[in-house]
Parts: sequence; C-alpha cells; structure tokens
Amino acid sequence: MTEPEAGPLSGKHTERLRMASFGALTMLILQFVLGTAYSLYGTAPTAAKSVGMFSSPLLAIHVVLGILIVLAAIMLVVRAVQATVTPVLVTSVIALVAVLGAFGAGSSFTNSGANGASLGMAIATAVAMLCYGTSLVFLGKPRP
Repeated sequence: MTEPEAGPLSGKHTERLRMASFGALTMLILQFVLGTAYSLYGTAPTAAKSVGMFSSPLLAIHVVLGILIVLAAIMLVVRAVQATVTPVLVTSVIALVAVLGAFGAGSSFTNSGANGASLGMAIATAVAMLCYGTSLVFLGKPRP
C-alpha cells in the first residue's frame, strides 16, 4: 500500500508540474531562438505581401512548435488545477494568456509584417518564460 500524499506540494503532482514547467520553458527558449533566426535570415512579410506560415522550413518549425507550446500551456493549467498549487496555477494561467497572445501576434505578423506584432511575440514569450521560471521557484528542488 502507498501512503497518502501530505498536502498539495508533495508527491507526483509536484514533480509533474516541475517537469512540465521546465519543458514549457525549454520549448519557449527554442521558440525564441527560432523566431530570432527567422527574423534575421528569413523573408519578412510586408503590408503588401504576406508570408505563408509554412513558406520556409524554419518558419514551419516555428509554427509547429508554437502549436505544441499552446497545448503544453493548456496542460500545465490543467495539472496546476489538479495539484491545487495556487501560485503555480496563477503563473500557468498568466503564461497561457501570454502564449496565446504570442500566437495571435505571430499570426498577425505573417499577414502584415508589422514591427509591433513582432515585438508583441517577443514580449509575450518573455512573459511566459518568466512565469514558468517563477513556477519552478515556487515548486522548489525535487525531493529525494
């Protein structure tokens, strides 16, 4: 028989939250690097000519990873609700909103090429990274 978990910050829920937060943070860092690389070396859209979301391999990987990040952000909110860890739930919800904002800004950027949309993606990504990093601080080190 297993012993019941003592409180919301113990056991498998905490470890799952920690690993999911770390995974989301890692995905966001990769996404930021891909976005920066495309910004430097890809064909930027203009107001007169949009760029398809799958018009280059780099942009296609960026879009697919963005979709996976949205799914990961949703799952993190679900896991935070299950674990009843309020601080992590708050940071996960804020991160989800930021990820959705970045996704919307990215969609807008491919249509218009507006600098504001590009900046919006970067800022929203930074907010989400900060939220997941904060979640890792709240969750602390793994316990043996």
